[in-house]
Amino acid sequence: MKDVSAVEEFTVDELASRAEMTVRNVRAYAGRGLIAAPRLEGRTGYYTREHLQRLQLIRQLLDRGYTLGAVEKAVAGTPSAAAGHALDLMALLDLPSDEGGTEIMSRSALAALAGVPRDDRLIDSMREFGLVEWVDGDSEVIRLVEPTVVRTGAAAVAIGLAPETVIALFPLLQSRLREIADTFVREVSAEIIQPFVEAGLPEDEWPHILRTIENLLPIASQVTLGIFRSQFRDAIDVEVGEKLSEIGRPTSRKT
Repeated sequence: MKDVSAVEEFTVDELASRAEMTVRNVRAYAGRGLIAAPRLEGRTGYYTREHLQRLQLIRQLLDRGYTLGAVEKAVAGTPSAAAGHALDLMALLDLPSDEGGTEIMSRSALAALAGVPRDDRLIDSMREFGLVEWVDGDSEVIRLVEPTVVRTGAAAVAIGLAPETVIALFPLLQSRLREIADTFVREVSAEIIQPFVEAGLPEDEWPHILRTIENLLPIASQVTLGIFRSQFRDAIDVEVGEKLSEIGRPTSRKT
């Protein structure tokens, strides 16, 4: 008789259903060593929540664009508890933002938002940067992947900046901010995550680690915004000074 006090267990069919995968995929991942072998009772294998979390992590990584080889490298050999912690972090970072997710809009509506004539070349450029995407293969209707960025850019165009200028600024901002984000994440990982890993992933400390990271996210955003505003003011002061000095210079006249 099965011990009712034991951990919850699933058959391979139940596991596949909960992981939103096919049984074939579950068996394939098991064959690659990405999940541990099940507990066998006769010819039936029983899987636990740790198997489920590992499969959910694999699915999320694949959905985020990782190749199966990259997933295998990241997941294979990690402690079973690590999958649950990784899922917790992904759930935390995927919390809905103030912009409310993606937004559907026609190409013409986006042009009207910026107050400019429709120019498909500009929208194609936005698609290349991952700001918009087609909806179900319909190139007339677009999904704003980053609504706040797109709407803010449209507002900048509406007040006078050239659309090409605004779009060209995006990769510059993206690369500089990515550098800041990478540095911040490395420091957090070294000072918070690594000691937790070296201590053996103690479960009683994980809620504190998660709260710490959750509290650091708005702090990092505010610091970055504050520094940008300060540097922006300084840049404006320099530019104003240069323009004033140009106005004061005598203009040469041709004779």
